[in-house]
Amino acid sequence: MLDMVPNAEQMITLVGEPLYEIWTRLCALIDASYSMERLWSSGGKAWVYEYKYRRGGKTLCALYARENCIGFMIILGKDERLKFETNKAQYSKEVQRIYDEAKTYHDGKWLMFQPTDTSLFEEFMSLLSIKRKPNRK
Repeated sequence: MLDMVPNAEQMITLVGEPLYEIWTRLCALIDASYSMERLWSSGGKAWVYEYKYRRGGKTLCALYARENCIGFMIILGKDERLKFETNKAQYSKEVQRIYDEAKTYHDGKWLMFQPTDTSLFEEFMSLLSIKRKPNRK
């Protein structure tokens, strides 16, 4: 059983230095806007780690890590999908494609991104604000 809270060295070994840098920058960005509980757990079959942002029993988003890969997932419920679709044209082709290809489950549309740089970070934050207004200034 692996340690559920990896240190920086373990993360770098797992995902590699460049992706670890992306991971830490994304976490810093989310942390700057949201005051949330942050929970580490097993990433299930597909991932080694899951790092979830939640508050009041509701998940804002989750980051995932596996060998040479990181994931960023946000689940948009029915009302949130409506908000996204109203402003869909403002998002990049990449975000629109991920949205269009995402599987819709009973609890919403599961958008999984695998960032390799910071180019979509602004859009990630925009997606998060659809789910919940930032609660940090």
